[in-house]
Amino acid sequence: MPKGMSDEGPFVPIADLETLRTHGRLVVKHGRKQIVIFLRGETVHACNNRCPHEGFPLSEGVLSESDQGTCLLTCNWHNWKFDLESGETLVGGDRLRRYPVRVVDGKLWLDPSDPPAAERAVAALAALADSFPDHEVDRMAREIARLTRAGRDPLDAIRATIGWTHDHLEFGTTHAYATSADWLALRAEKAAGDPVLSLSTLVEAVGHMAWDSLRQPRFPYPQGQADYDPDTLVSAIEAEDEAVACAQVRGALATGLSYSDIEGVLARATLAHYADFGHSAIYTLKTGQLIECLGPEVTEHLLLALVRSLIFASREDLIPEFKDYARVLRAWPEAERSHDRGQEPMPADFIGLGVRKALERCLDFAGNPQGLYDALLGAAAWNLLHFDRAVEARNDGPVSENVGWLDFTHAITFANAVRHLCGRTPALWPHGLLQMACFLGRNAAYVDKNLDTRPWQVEDPEAFFEATTNRLLDHGQFEYIVAAHQLKTFMAAREEFLVAPQIPGRSDLLAGANRLLAFPIKRRFGLRTARQSLDFVARED
Repeated sequence: MPKGMSDEGPFVPIADLETLRTHGRLVVKHGRKQIVIFLRGETVHACNNRCPHEGFPLSEGVLSESDQGTCLLTCNWHNWKFDLESGETLVGGDRLRRYPVRVVDGKLWLDPSDPPAAERAVAALAALADSFPDHEVDRMAREIARLTRAGRDPLDAIRATIGWTHDHLEFGTTHAYATSADWLALRAEKAAGDPVLSLSTLVEAVGHMAWDSLRQPRFPYPQGQADYDPDTLVSAIEAEDEAVACAQVRGALATGLSYSDIEGVLARATLAHYADFGHSAIYTLKTGQLIECLGPEVTEHLLLALVRSLIFASREDLIPEFKDYARVLRAWPEAERSHDRGQEPMPADFIGLGVRKALERCLDFAGNPQGLYDALLGAAAWNLLHFDRAVEARNDGPVSENVGWLDFTHAITFANAVRHLCGRTPALWPHGLLQMACFLGRNAAYVDKNLDTRPWQVEDPEAFFEATTNRLLDHGQFEYIVAAHQLKTFMAAREEFLVAPQIPGRSDLLAGANRLLAFPIKRRFGLRTARQSLDFVARED
């Protein structure tokens, strides 16, 4: 080793100092790395030649002096600015990679080695969190790629994001967590050996979670832990007592219980009412699936968020439209005892019925929950397939008729949750089935019975599944919530079809999903909002 060099790192000779003086900057290659060397005064700087933003060569950049008197490098492509002495990014996002460089006996020596993998993984996670405030999706993708390249489980990006975001959700679980379960399921199904597909699904999940918590303050969960009692947890959720409910969750986990051990209790609380237009049941199911995928590290975070969402859930069964729900639920036990198993329910028994009639029709089949489930699901699929798009386009209706695709998709994803939750906790079948009937009755007025559905029929389910999953992996939707509803509806429809494809109405599931995906989901209602606001304000006089 030349005189004056230490053995601190694998330094390699790269050029003579005089050559650098002559040109002011040099680009050297080491393996796949391209490194630019700058001379500013008597100080030598070395950094990645690729701008960390979009890869523009920094050797084409401009050197100047910062306000602090340090060497400032500006990338001319998007005006990102870097302090070459600290490595800090002054304008832009990603941190610039710098390299140790030394001058020994008139020669430049460079250490091109990478930091230890563990250090790079920590830096990638820190940079991932730093990408959230400005929602830099491209940076999120790069940092997850760096995390993976450092040898860490890429799912650690999801785990970390849940830890960072769960207490920034004022009302608890959102579709961001729920749909993450579906993105990860799609990743397991389609992305084996394909790093591009794998990364894209991870970025979808992380990006949605980051978006739903974007610039939100912390909403800390109440502290404390109590001896777990299932009835106390249900009662606390019913009473909207977050402190007691959170203490119960922690108490359950402290005794070694897993999500699957308490899912039935959470389902009791979830299905106690027709709540939050089905979100509560969907979130309860998807929380379990996400925990199963990610492991115990995220269990408390996700359960606290879920409990908070159950506490804040709206109670649709208390509004006049659904007032018959509680009455019919009370009548269920007697109807179940007197049920005649001679007649099998069919989707046609429920198509076109309003809320009250749909609920009461359920009593005719109370002793056959599986058959009733199949009929209600078939009717919900028929509704989805026949949704009248003219309703969504209207701008002159009252607020109560602000109906769109999502009102119909929730009937499918809610049904999927009912099958799972009630299948594992059979005592909840009456609640789940009657709430499915509430969906049917509510949506019945917004269908086009004469719609020609032949263009949407799926003749080859396997080909449809393949084409649709590929489409969803590159959906092109700007809004996370739109992509979320497309994905979760397709996943639920596919799963329910595959469970029993021969049952009447199941083919409508695929046709309905096919039609849904063929049309944009309208998300901006400028004229409708203006008209309804003027009407609302006029009524204040």
